[in-house]
Amino acid sequence: MALHDRPTMPPTPTDLVEKLRGSVRDGVPAAIANLSALVRIPSVSWDGFDPAHVRASAEEVARLARELGVFDTVLVDQVAIPGGDALGQPAVLARREPRDGRATVLLYAHHDVQPPGDDAEWLSPPFEPTVRGDRLYARGAADDKAGIVAHIAAIRALVESVGDPRIGLVLFIEGEEEFGSRSFGALLQKHRALLAADVIVVADSDNWSIDTPSLTVGLRGNAAFTLTVSTLDHASHSGMFGGAVPDAMLAAVRLLATLHDADGSVAVEGLRAHEQEVPDYTEERLREEAALLGGVASIGRGPVLHRLWAQPSITVTGIDAPSVQNASNTLLPRVSVKISARVAPGQSATEAFDAIRKHLEANAPFGAQLSFGAVDCGNPFLVDTSAWAVDEALAAMREAWAAEPVMVGVGGSIPFIAELSEAFPEAHVLVTGVEDPDTRAHSPNESLHLGVLQRAILTEAVLLARLGGAVERPPQL
Repeated sequence: MALHDRPTMPPTPTDLVEKLRGSVRDGVPAAIANLSALVRIPSVSWDGFDPAHVRASAEEVARLARELGVFDTVLVDQVAIPGGDALGQPAVLARREPRDGRATVLLYAHHDVQPPGDDAEWLSPPFEPTVRGDRLYARGAADDKAGIVAHIAAIRALVESVGDPRIGLVLFIEGEEEFGSRSFGALLQKHRALLAADVIVVADSDNWSIDTPSLTVGLRGNAAFTLTVSTLDHASHSGMFGGAVPDAMLAAVRLLATLHDADGSVAVEGLRAHEQEVPDYTEERLREEAALLGGVASIGRGPVLHRLWAQPSITVTGIDAPSVQNASNTLLPRVSVKISARVAPGQSATEAFDAIRKHLEANAPFGAQLSFGAVDCGNPFLVDTSAWAVDEALAAMREAWAAEPVMVGVGGSIPFIAELSEAFPEAHVLVTGVEDPDTRAHSPNESLHLGVLQRAILTEAVLLARLGGAVERPPQL
């Protein structure tokens, strides 16, 4: 349904919006201080990083939740990852029951972050929050510790403005989203009653621009795995046997090249695209936002946003091979690569992985032997845009941003949303966020636009006020 075809929602009372706006504005320094304290904790959830930092991050989030004084329960919990005894990373869970039959809203974000990468590529230390202009730079400043702070600050503003908000509130701050949400399902199972809600707000996406908000309604899934290509039992002298013996690097390069057509489109039989209309988005904007070098062409076919939101993609994100400095004149016996595939809405991630595996096995050159490992699949997700909560969210965005929101797809993946939807099938899912096209999430110099943060806080505060009874929905909704 196009935005202009949607029902008109009653406006939030002007005096309440202005009261919330003032409370959010006055609370920005505290929100930035809370965010700065969080990003100073290097809570990387990946193997090989100190889990004590993730625990410290969880405890800090729990402290912020308790300080609000609205939750009946606040706890930090870790559960075993299914299929083994290893514990997942700590998550923060909090709940207050609704009053007067009002809705319950689950507010999700994650407190773990990506590794910082090469410190030399950062203009300021990755875990030292630094303001330059109107942006705050640090790892996790946007993805997704700003999502946590948006939740905390919105609740704070709501309580300051209306007193008892009457709405039911659930806070679910995960600790391993950047590492595959491996214990997510177990947490859902253990805390199903605590997490039950009518509306789920996932603050882990982006906005159309720093002046225009977005509601994300489509997400690609993911199928990530390692591929090892082997051709020799052991390394051999490249001068003695090169030209007659296929080394693993040659086989891997030729095999990986079969995954794409000449124009860069995915060439794997069985991977499907999703048919959908997309907004206009120029090649020039793509070049700017993706930082394409001069003379480098974009890849794929069709409208740019259809390629990014509704078509599959395959990327080689890592390779295990000798570095240039350590290279010797040998034929490599084996090469391992990390492959990350994005799956279009409408296709399961396991089906997509099976198609890619079948393609690779059918195209292995020189009889090279293949092995697959570390398979991680997450399904795509489409929001039910006919849900009444979508109209409430769009109304809150209009009032907070003074701009018409855009319903968008996202090329990235948030696989746990499908799990949330399966666990709570009656709940309405809203995917929001604090990022913008210049955020550079996962990259060096990740940053948060402070104006976007303020508007995101106000959006959520207005939404919670509306759901708490400030606006009564028309009976037909």
